[in-house]
Amino acid sequence: MSDTLIEDVADDRTLRHWTFTGAARVKFGSEAHKQMFCRMLLETHNPYKPAVLEWPTLEPDALERLCSLPIWDIAVQTEGRASINVHTYAAQVSDPLLREAIRMDGDEEARHKRVLSKLIAAYGIEIAPEPAYPAPRDPEWAWMRTGYSECIDSFFAFGLFRSAQQSGYFPESLVETFEPVIQEEARHILFFANWVAWHRRTMPLWRRPWHALRVLAIWAVLIWERVAIAKGIDANGVVHDSNFLPANSSVIGEALNAREMIELCLAENERRMSGYDARLLRPKLVPALARLALRFMKSSRRPGTPP
Repeated sequence: MSDTLIEDVADDRTLRHWTFTGAARVKFGSEAHKQMFCRMLLETHNPYKPAVLEWPTLEPDALERLCSLPIWDIAVQTEGRASINVHTYAAQVSDPLLREAIRMDGDEEARHKRVLSKLIAAYGIEIAPEPAYPAPRDPEWAWMRTGYSECIDSFFAFGLFRSAQQSGYFPESLVETFEPVIQEEARHILFFANWVAWHRRTMPLWRRPWHALRVLAIWAVLIWERVAIAKGIDANGVVHDSNFLPANSSVIGEALNAREMIELCLAENERRMSGYDARLLRPKLVPALARLALRFMKSSRRPGTPP
């Protein structure tokens, strides 16, 4: 096993590139559609083991930057809740292939938590004691809330991670070690977007209005949570440092303004999705809102550059 999450070029290509070998035309909501998005997740799985990762030695300034990020408590707890939410929903799914794929999703969420735990231990990062992660009472609600939450967070994580790499905020050795975890999140939201489309089309007509209301309620909850986190309060009401973005965006973001950061998020989202079968639905809402926001922002052209 190598000291990164990818052992060789072939493993990396398997993670990032996949094409469905079934029917040429795939109708959303069909059996072929279900086969396609389930097989995508299962066949691009990378079976690395966090316990054998060798985290690179960091220079003192890089170690200080890493340890000072006020994100580790929320990151670990988010993955912990995600894994129990996904596993609980998988246990009630009757379709064997779909259950296997969703269980794989949950296993990868649990593995992300273990990767974060290993990183925290390797670099001596202090975090608050973890809370319990009880199984949700409404498994489908918890599964959808997790999926939509990842659609929001992953979109911005793609851009921030790329920006941190470009600016040198994270050393290249650490980026290479952690990079496949970010790509796994791209697979998760791609799988979820297609599950949503398939689920809507296969449920009875009388259930669809209620399902739509539940989705709207989930989005309302997620927006409220992110406003609270931006103010320094997490989803459990615990106060955290709210100065992360103001204090660090100019360093992590290589002095990018808001427009440039959104443009980078859009470009990274496209890049990370580009290797998967074009017949798969892509998450649309967050990128669409980002493009809408760009219409109301000033041009990112810097002084002295030609128009």
